[in-house]
Amino acid sequence: MKKQGFFLGIILIGIGVYFLMDQLNIPFLNNVFTWPTLLVIIGISFLLQGFVGKETQSLFPGTILTGLGIHFHGRELFDFWPDHWAIYTLIVGLAFIIRHQKTKNGIVPGILLLVISFLGLFYDGIIGWMNYIGEAVGWLENFWPVVLIIIGVYLLFKK
Repeated sequence: MKKQGFFLGIILIGIGVYFLMDQLNIPFLNNVFTWPTLLVIIGISFLLQGFVGKETQSLFPGTILTGLGIHFHGRELFDFWPDHWAIYTLIVGLAFIIRHQKTKNGIVPGILLLVISFLGLFYDGIIGWMNYIGEAVGWLENFWPVVLIIIGVYLLFKK
C-alpha cells in the first residue's frame, strides 16, 4: 500500500525542523544550517519512502543524497575527513548495496565500487604494502635454489 503524501510529509517535517532549529539559534548547531543539511533531509526522506513506504526505487537516490550531505558536512566540520574522489564511488557503492538488501540485485557493481573506493582511499598504504611483497619476491628470486633444496630435503624425509 503506497501512501501518496508520505514523501512530501517527510520533506515538510524535515524542512520545518531545520528552520525551527535555525530560529531557536542553538549555538552548537550553527554549523549545521547549511545546504548539505538539506541534502541529508531530502535523502532521509527518500530512504524512509523506500523502507517504510515500500518503494524500493527510492533507496538508491536516498543513499546518494544522504551520503553526499554527510560527506560535505564532514569536509567542513572535521579536519581528518577525506576529500578524495574515492568518497563518491564509496557513496554510490553503498547505494547499490543498500538497494540490494531490498531488491536482491546490484550487488556486483556495489562491491566493485567499494573495492575501487578502498583502493583509492588507501592507495598509499597499499603501495607501501606492495613494496614489501616486491622485496620478498626479489629475495626469493635470488635464493630460489635454496627453496628447491629445502623442499627436496623435506620430501626425502617425509613419512
